[in-house]
Amino acid sequence: MADTVIYAMYDDDEVLKAGAKKLVANGVKVTDVFSPFPIHGLDPIIGVKETRLGIMAFLYGLTGLMLATIGMNYFMVQDWPMNIGGKPSFSYLENFLAFVPISFEFTVLCAAHGMAITYLLRNKTIPGMPAENPDPRTTDDKFVMELRLSENGNFKATDLESMLKETGIVELDQKEIK
Repeated sequence: MADTVIYAMYDDDEVLKAGAKKLVANGVKVTDVFSPFPIHGLDPIIGVKETRLGIMAFLYGLTGLMLATIGMNYFMVQDWPMNIGGKPSFSYLENFLAFVPISFEFTVLCAAHGMAITYLLRNKTIPGMPAENPDPRTTDDKFVMELRLSENGNFKATDLESMLKETGIVELDQKEIK
């Protein structure tokens, strides 16, 4: 079944935010907003849930710390113990202070790379994938608000268009998608 999608284009992010507040107050569900930069304060207005990326960062960091500890214990204590600067190599705990910088750096490395990969996969923005934005101008200086008629079942397309025109739009486009 085809769905009607309405795209409203704005010139200013504050006008878009005020328009979103007005629409949501009238019971309209805003599906998505496309913009060249993050618009602070827009997520709670249109009902975007907070992400769990912070939890994943902690888990990736914990994995990095565990791998660093296991690796240093194996390399520097069990497999090939070396006398570096007179430090004992009998156990990991005796060398713990020397391993702190390595542990910290590997924790940060794993957390940063894990978060970046998770972000790209979750948002379907892996390099080489085609862009899903409705208008290429949203990567430069325009802002687009997307409304789906299926999510706003108690409104007709003409009602939504008239409400959008009151919010200060620059351009209005309507498409049928499958």
